Amino acid sequence: MDWELRYAAHPADAKNYDTERIRKDFLVEELFKSGKVKMVYTMYDRLIVGGSMPTVAGSKLEPFEELKAEYFLQRRELGIINVGGPAIIKADGEEYKLGYKEALYLGSGNKEVILASESDAKPAKLYMNSAPAHKQFPNKKVTLADAEVVVLGSLETSNHRQINKLLVNSVVETCQLQMGMTELKTGSVWNTMPPHTHNRRMEAYFYFEVPDEQVVCHFMGQPTETRHIWMKNEQAVISPSWSIHSAAGTANYTFIWGMGGENLDYGDMDTRKPQELR
Repeated sequence: MDWELRYAAHPADAKNYDTERIRKDFLVEELFKSGKVKMVYTMYDRLIVGGSMPTVAGSKLEPFEELKAEYFLQRRELGIINVGGPAIIKADGEEYKLGYKEALYLGSGNKEVILASESDAKPAKLYMNSAPAHKQFPNKKVTLADAEVVVLGSLETSNHRQINKLLVNSVVETCQLQMGMTELKTGSVWNTMPPHTHNRRMEAYFYFEVPDEQVVCHFMGQPTETRHIWMKNEQAVISPSWSIHSAAGTANYTFIWGMGGENLDYGDMDTRKPQELR
């Protein structure tokens, strides 16, 4: 288990960060290493952003020192979305198979979680978000067919996209964790418009299906103090509650959004007009 701790920043301080400091505090560059589990514990609502590229032999999800827990899900819930080859996940002996873009919710109380790939030649890539949980809810696998789907935007505004709500309260019971996947259509590069913040929740974005030699520019910061982070394929970024979370790519891409915080109201957003951004 490789893990690191990220502290929260006050927006008045963050607006003075240079490129190096912004990337150090908010960007998660390498999530997938063969046979390893990577975890970033952030003080923004204590969300954990993680990744694993397990072998056939599997990797056990272990607690790390900062959790002060007997097992990883003692006081936490976990969302997993597979962005690689077929995966096999065992939770207290129950086995779940995850294909590409399929999700799994694991509630608190699962003592032994094993992450594995069906094939070492085509390993799974398991992107994970974990949040504190005050109650135990049942484990549940969620496919794209089970998702609540919303299509927004248009090609004319370069933001025609499909939002797949996977681990949200209309699909699966959770304490505070929400996760979903937004797929941009060919020719569209912008998310998320209109720009917004939500002080009740923080968010994390994971960008993938970014074509070779292409990049995504992620925008963050207060609406009138925006900053940007250039990102490559299969990288994640932490978005504080006071920050917008938007991006434009040099080609279309897909991203996974995850939220933790005070409520489960997906529509709880403090929107701003694009003309207000600075």
